[in-house]
Amino acid sequence: MTLPAAAESATATATAAAVRAGTTTAVAETRAALVRIASLDPHLGAFQVVRAEAALAEAVAVDARVAAGEHLPLAGVPIAIKDNIPVAGEPMREGSAATSYTPSETDHVVVERLRAAGAVVVGLTRVPELCVFGTTDSVHGTTRNPWNRARTAGGSSGGSAAAVASGMVAVAHAADGMGSIRIPAANCGLVGLKPGAGLVPADMGAHSWFGMSENGPLATTVADAALMLAVMAGRPHLADVGPPTRRLRIGLAPSIPTPLARLDPRWEAAARSTAETLQAAGHEVIDLALPYPADPVPVLARWFAGAASDVDHFGLDERLLEPRVRAHVRAGRALSRLGALRSAPVARLRARVVAATADVDLVLTPALAQPGPEADGWHRRGWVANLRANIGYAPYAALWNLLGWPAAVVPAGWHDEAAAPLAVQLIAAPAPDGAGEALLLAVAAELELLAPWERTAPASTATVV
Repeated sequence: MTLPAAAESATATATAAAVRAGTTTAVAETRAALVRIASLDPHLGAFQVVRAEAALAEAVAVDARVAAGEHLPLAGVPIAIKDNIPVAGEPMREGSAATSYTPSETDHVVVERLRAAGAVVVGLTRVPELCVFGTTDSVHGTTRNPWNRARTAGGSSGGSAAAVASGMVAVAHAADGMGSIRIPAANCGLVGLKPGAGLVPADMGAHSWFGMSENGPLATTVADAALMLAVMAGRPHLADVGPPTRRLRIGLAPSIPTPLARLDPRWEAAARSTAETLQAAGHEVIDLALPYPADPVPVLARWFAGAASDVDHFGLDERLLEPRVRAHVRAGRALSRLGALRSAPVARLRARVVAATADVDLVLTPALAQPGPEADGWHRRGWVANLRANIGYAPYAALWNLLGWPAAVVPAGWHDEAAAPLAVQLIAAPAPDGAGEALLLAVAAELELLAPWERTAPASTATVV
């Protein structure tokens, strides 16, 4: 079997500029995106819902707004929304057989902002059930990595990542509670940014996994990620991105966060090579030891209990959940009863991390410890097998959810053996008005200039299984 050739989408910034200038239209861009989706998605499984008729109607309205003189930052940009926040007129399934077919009545505020900026919602992307795991497959289907279809696109924003990495759309909404933006970005060679707490409205499920979950962008370029973040956050200044204007002190921290994971030398080499690139650009790089918690219960309890709270919040019939998710929910209820959600351990950990990073502007780690696992069958496997796989390949992300710090992933080379991208993670301390996120974007922009990456996977060279 051969994948169809893909007509790569233009960047979101270029598309919006062209629509505003009148050299293309929202309708033309939406039609082109729908053609790409029809051609590629049967092989990749990125979309849960494709809104062909509704999207074209939205595009007509956007063109009318442009003609009326509105300046729309995302004018006519086709965009995908992760199927874990409400999109008016569409059911929110969250990768589950237990959720309702009833369409949502209103948009999530993030969707409202994207549409107000001129974006056209072409579809909703797939997630693992209740967004719990780092591989995207469920009763609704399997999402594959466009660079290597034998491997997962990551999770839980795997559908959004596959849609962007394949060129079906230039940007997509994603959400991150334990790495769910950064893990798919790393798997699929994208720019992904998890904002710090409070910058972008969260409001997912019962309580956004006790405040660990954030909405953010997935994109192929730093400028597109910055533009989308600016719209989602309601802070236009974040769209103005360029390399840092001062010398930074960067802490390189490749050490593995848990004894349950083993660091692939290629992922460590990507982090060290990125550090060398930044050092050659004039920044200071020092070795940094992060105080990863010896006791994983504070973060695991919120991961488990967050899913349990969402089951209650949505009134789901637990008998309809996958066995792995039922076990996850049971563990969450048990840990809640045992008092594992206390705030004191988190406060102590936060103090240790603040002290350890006090002398650096930025932290640099590998994005993953291992390449993403095979794509198929994870929703049929046991809970323990899923935990081992998730923790073993993606242990670097969760700490920053627990603390509410902004963190980003950028591509950093190619893993020859896995036939998949490599990536690094950048972390900054939270700061007012998105200053931490702006710093991450600035360093990412410098890396994009110094060590550029391919925007999308060449369809003709993707591994076929």
